Amino acid sequence: MAKQLLLTLAAGILATSIALTGCSYVAEHTAPKKQAATSRSPQALSADELFWSTLHGADYEHIAPALEAETAAYLSATNDAVATAHVGWLHIWRLAERHRLTAVPATITDDATLSRKYFEEAVALNPDDARYLGFLASATLSEGNIHHDEAETRRGYYLMLDAIKAYPEFNLFTAGYTMSGQPADSDRYKQALEWQWQNLDVCVGEKVDRKSAAYAKYMPQATDKGIKRVCWNTWIAPHNFEGFFLNMGDMQVKSGDWQTGRKLYENAKLSSTYEQWKFREVLELRIRDAQQNVAAFNAKPDAANHKPLMGASSFSCVACHQQ
Repeated sequence: MAKQLLLTLAAGILATSIALTGCSYVAEHTAPKKQAATSRSPQALSADELFWSTLHGADYEHIAPALEAETAAYLSATNDAVATAHVGWLHIWRLAERHRLTAVPATITDDATLSRKYFEEAVALNPDDARYLGFLASATLSEGNIHHDEAETRRGYYLMLDAIKAYPEFNLFTAGYTMSGQPADSDRYKQALEWQWQNLDVCVGEKVDRKSAAYAKYMPQATDKGIKRVCWNTWIAPHNFEGFFLNMGDMQVKSGDWQTGRKLYENAKLSSTYEQWKFREVLELRIRDAQQNVAAFNAKPDAANHKPLMGASSFSCVACHQQ
């Protein structure tokens, strides 16, 4: 009798637990979703002006005021997808170029978590803008790497595959750039480099020669309109073209093929705005030192000869965005 009573009691507890869990699931998944804003407030537009002047001015030291303004704009209208994404972007910029700081605080890693949170919100508000999905994937991968969380890293990887599928012209670069820190002999690094080549292919509509890397014939395709605008220079990223080839040259050199790396670097000079680019000297030194940089790019961070790729440098964002 006592055994039967215990079994009945246990079954009741289990049933109650299942019922409560079910209620929680139903309550959460039937909650009304945020509806994206159809207009933007003067406060948000003012915050945007500060965001762009800070980014285009490469004014890393004043990220905090821009972040304060964009976060305040977000809090006043939490359904503004643009303000939400800008908050995420400022957090990821602060993390990405942390080596500008004299001393890098451990808490800088919180920027990965915050960036991921805000890009999740931005994707939910505007799922049609696949750039947000690419940034979400990048932030998720960063957070997973920081916390050695393999499940989150894998989630970020598959989010990135979704982002590539949705907008290859933009997210093939984002994917490869994010993974440029992987070991050169790893499958993920080889895939990251191939994604850069595929990015060129989708931008120009044919397979770019993998040895000559010749790009001059494609320059008449340059545009600042439509989906292919992200392949060239625009108001948002005034030196996107130069920065792309600086990074891709770095990645090719890291792979061991410094000869092709030099050719990729040279493509940056095809830009009509090359002479106004703040990182010309960096590129020229990369061309000069390409052969020895194979070892430098592959050295451990604490090694005397270590040199970071563009993706891990103090100009990882502004090489494309600085006016």
